[in-house]
Amino acid sequence: MMSIATRIIAVFAALATALLLSSCTQSESADGHTDHQQPDTPAITGEPAGYNAEDVAFATNMIPHHEQAIELSAMVPDRSTNPELIALAEQISATQQPEINTLRVFLVQWNENPDAATGEGHAHHGDMQGMVDEATMAQLRSLSGQEFDTLWLESMISHHEGAVDMARAEVANGENVDAKRMAQTMIDTQQAEITQMQQMLRGPNG
Repeated sequence: MMSIATRIIAVFAALATALLLSSCTQSESADGHTDHQQPDTPAITGEPAGYNAEDVAFATNMIPHHEQAIELSAMVPDRSTNPELIALAEQISATQQPEINTLRVFLVQWNENPDAATGEGHAHHGDMQGMVDEATMAQLRSLSGQEFDTLWLESMISHHEGAVDMARAEVANGENVDAKRMAQTMIDTQQAEITQMQQMLRGPNG
């Protein structure tokens, strides 16, 4: 397990990377080249910005929420043979890990301890909206095939709906412009994934 000092260094490294990517993207746009892919880590302005308790709560709670989504996604390749579900799980992990990295940077910028937001020792994360309870997690680990696919989709839909509600609260009540922008991106991305998962549950004839 990394020490707190090592984790903080890693977070600052993520901040430096995010700022570099943001700078590179802006300079490329100035040259008229707009066909580059977006950076893996969501860009932040790097400028001093205000924040409030809602911003801190959003970042602190969304980190373990995203961590569980990644844990759920990691179950899929060994338990499902559905190519669409496997691709969706990969997409969720690829989207949410960079968001976790940026949320940790926010907490450091706001003089908060990012380690307090991890799943480790986070006594109340089971109370957050949409979190999958341990009994369901254990059941998912024991299933495979269609039964796994169905329970996984039902669980992830609920999980995403909780994240969307949390993000909407940030958009409505937060102060930090970068956090609010990230929250809106989460709403757009996860709402689209909810629609996709609902269609997958209904099946091709649904």
